[in-house]
Parts: sequence; C-alpha cells; structure tokens
Amino acid sequence: MPEKDEPPTLEELKLWGESFEKLMKCSGGRKLFREFLRSEYSEENMLFYLACEDLKKEDNPELIEEKARLIYEDYISILSPKEVSLDSRVREVINRNMVEPTPHTFDEAQLQIWTLMHRDSYPRFLNSQVYKRLLQQLS
Repeated sequence: MPEKDEPPTLEELKLWGESFEKLMKCSGGRKLFREFLRSEYSEENMLFYLACEDLKKEDNPELIEEKARLIYEDYISILSPKEVSLDSRVREVINRNMVEPTPHTFDEAQLQIWTLMHRDSYPRFLNSQVYKRLLQQLS
C-alpha cells in the first residue's frame, strides 16, 4: 500500500472500487476519500473515524481521558462546528461512557459514521470526478 504522498497504482484504485473496507485499509485511499469528503463538506466524518481509531490504540488512562474529551468537544458536542450526525440513542451512550472514558467510548458512534460513509459518501466517491479522473490517468 502506498505511503502518504505516493500516488496510488491502478491496481490499488481498482481495489478501492471493489469495497469500502479496502479503501479504508489503505492510507492513500483514506487520503483521497478524505479530500472527496472535504469537497462535500463532510470531512469531519473521516476525521472523527480516524480519531476513534487513534483512541483505540491508547493504553495510558490519562491520555485516554484527554483524547476522549477532545473527540467529544470536536465531534460530538452540539457546539462544535465539526459535529458529526448521530442519533439520540448513540449520543446518550456516549454521554454515559464519558463518565469513565475507555478506548471504546465511541465505538457505537464510530460504527454509525462508518455506515454513513459506506452507504452515502462511498458510492458518490466512486462516481466522482476525482476518482474517475485518477482511474483514467492510470489506465
């Protein structure tokens, strides 16, 4: 898989077109998809997803608490300009989890955002000029 600034290969682009999972497993795929989301004014979904992935890797309790608080302030709080769209049940779960945050405090919310990106944004990405142009350039 390509590193951050390496252009993707045609094979990688085709893999990204096969499944959302393959796109998200590749740093180059996530980067291109994030650029697409930015053009749709929904980049916060990817940023939230990546912040949750980072939180899951943390094992220091103080850092878990700090990262969870930042994720909450940046993506969950209704006062945030980058607030992600979550249903009220998931918001209640998060509020309960924030009493004692763990690396999995946002798991349900992350799944909801993953599903939203997979069902809504990913099909539009595959039909976008960004993806089609790159595919054409490499073919």
